[in-house]
Amino acid sequence: MPMTDKALFKEKFIKGILVSFALSSLFFLFLIFIFIFIEGLPLFHKIGLKNIIFGFKWAPTKGSFGIFPMIVSSFFVTFGALIVGAPLGLSCAIYLSEYSGKKMKMFLKPALELLAGIPSVVYGFLGVIYIVPIVRDCLGGPGFSLLSASIILGIMILPTIISISFDALMGVPKTYREGSYAMGATKWQTIFRIVIPSASSGILASFILGMGRAIGETMAVIMIAGNALKIPTSILDPLRTLTGNIALELAYATGDHRLGLFSTGVVLLVIIMILNYIANFSIKRKIIK
Repeated sequence: MPMTDKALFKEKFIKGILVSFALSSLFFLFLIFIFIFIEGLPLFHKIGLKNIIFGFKWAPTKGSFGIFPMIVSSFFVTFGALIVGAPLGLSCAIYLSEYSGKKMKMFLKPALELLAGIPSVVYGFLGVIYIVPIVRDCLGGPGFSLLSASIILGIMILPTIISISFDALMGVPKTYREGSYAMGATKWQTIFRIVIPSASSGILASFILGMGRAIGETMAVIMIAGNALKIPTSILDPLRTLTGNIALELAYATGDHRLGLFSTGVVLLVIIMILNYIANFSIKRKIIK
């Protein structure tokens, strides 16, 4: 039955509204990019890209804007969080999708996802009260360290990894499992050799999104990382990340100091863009294979 002019107009009008809502998110993202780059690029021109990115000294009041130690610290914390969170999150997802019963699954999955709703300051508070003293008493050092920050961030990224990995594992067709069982494989052999490789693109996506959560985290890292302006040489050393540097100093920064913090934001933004590109390329390559 052909649509009337009124119905056709209504359809196009609704479509236009939905398209405008979809494009509005891109517009706001574009504004954020423009604002950060406009505020941050002048200092790169004044001080020099090399002096900022590869400089080891951060003393804005003395004209030193080196953020290399914070770049390295941000990567250390991020990969430390992945080392802690990735195996645990994937193991939880495997249990939920392959071993748990229906009632247990209905209870555990929402409970795990509730972890994402806990404010980061609460994680930081728990880290200061429990993780830092344990690290200090058992391993030495001040306790406020790379290890403490990695443990807390590893816990914080669990909901992301578990949820996306679970959906990826559940998306593997049952015929894959049945075919493996028919060939005489055990349940674990089926999971390890059939299910996980088939869901690898989704699992990889969960790790990447968890990494994005970790590298962008601020409050918990400020509370437990120690905020030392140096490259950590041990997992027990304190450190300061790019996000922590911005949050700690933006409130009182003026002049070139403020521009330096925006330059830090530019570097952080570029790093995240590169990581997202690598993640998308890896996922697409995995899907093609």
